[in-house]
Amino acid sequence: MMNFQKLIDKGLKLKSYSKDSVVYEPGMQPRYVYFIKSGEVRMVTVSDEGKEFIQGVFKTGQYFGEPALLIDRPYLAFTITNKDSHIIAVNKEDFFDLIKNEPDFSMDLIRTLSNRLFYKSMMLEELASEKAEHRLLTIINYLLDDIAVGENLKVTRQELADMTGLRVETVIRGTKTLAEKGLIKTIKGKIVKV
Repeated sequence: MMNFQKLIDKGLKLKSYSKDSVVYEPGMQPRYVYFIKSGEVRMVTVSDEGKEFIQGVFKTGQYFGEPALLIDRPYLAFTITNKDSHIIAVNKEDFFDLIKNEPDFSMDLIRTLSNRLFYKSMMLEELASEKAEHRLLTIINYLLDDIAVGENLKVTRQELADMTGLRVETVIRGTKTLAEKGLIKTIKGKIVKV
């Protein structure tokens, strides 16, 4: 977990964003890596019809925007706050100082980028599959890896639809079918890790 006080002590400002604020959008040149002190941000691409496809969700203690900054390429997606958030924007120079001078942060960055690459590869393979049920099961199992046994998966049906490219109705039917087959467990409509 990032020590936010170190960033604040360096003179970096903590900025407040209200729910549904756009932090950056496609085509913008990267100037910062964004560290979330509190809140939640989703990274989405939006179709011509206005449908969102969630590429990732970043929570308190995480950061985002580093791939574009590292390779100096424009952002490809929107980042939008899911709830009121407090975020520290770290400029390129300070970010590279973190990489050079904080070995623990450097290892965390490598793990973070590797996890994101794995997720993208997994989702590309799933999107190529026409079987909605399989696509849904893969993303649910991936998300369940990050929570403790007995916890509910804190993702809405709409978010599952946006992550898989499926319709909400398909997610509802698919979740019910997966539970009936014993492939996932639900309690009062919530998916639970067993």
